[in-house]
Amino acid sequence: MEHSLGWALATVIRVYSHAAAVDLQGLPGGPRGYHLLSAAAHEEPRTQQDLGRRVGVDRSVMTYLVDDLISVGYVERVPDPADRRARRVVITEAGRERLTVIEAKLGRVDDHVLRDLTPEQRTTFRALLRQVAISAPGELACTEATDDPSAPC
Repeated sequence: MEHSLGWALATVIRVYSHAAAVDLQGLPGGPRGYHLLSAAAHEEPRTQQDLGRRVGVDRSVMTYLVDDLISVGYVERVPDPADRRARRVVITEAGRERLTVIEAKLGRVDDHVLRDLTPEQRTTFRALLRQVAISAPGELACTEATDDPSAPC
């Protein structure tokens, strides 16, 4: 099993998710809320729809997630100057403060999960994982019958 990418990814995700759950406790949306806050803080302001696609949250869920983060004062919706029908999701000062605390705690989770890697290996691992994540398709288009041996499923 140690040669299976699926097993390795699932194991790392399980360990990371378990350790991070405590740090994300009380944050509306948990991991999704964290990803939304992080994207709102570290990227150009985006419309709610664009932000949802960026963090992988369906638009029907995204509305409720943004509403929940607004209710605790972490983000706000502001008019998009390029499209008066759209709203951008912008992080508030309270959201930035909460994000700073969460990022510090998750840094300790990262250290725990990657504890057996040297600093150089951690850098390489993160770079390779980021490369795979960025180039991953949003959805796999699979068919049951295919003659293509390189098809993903």
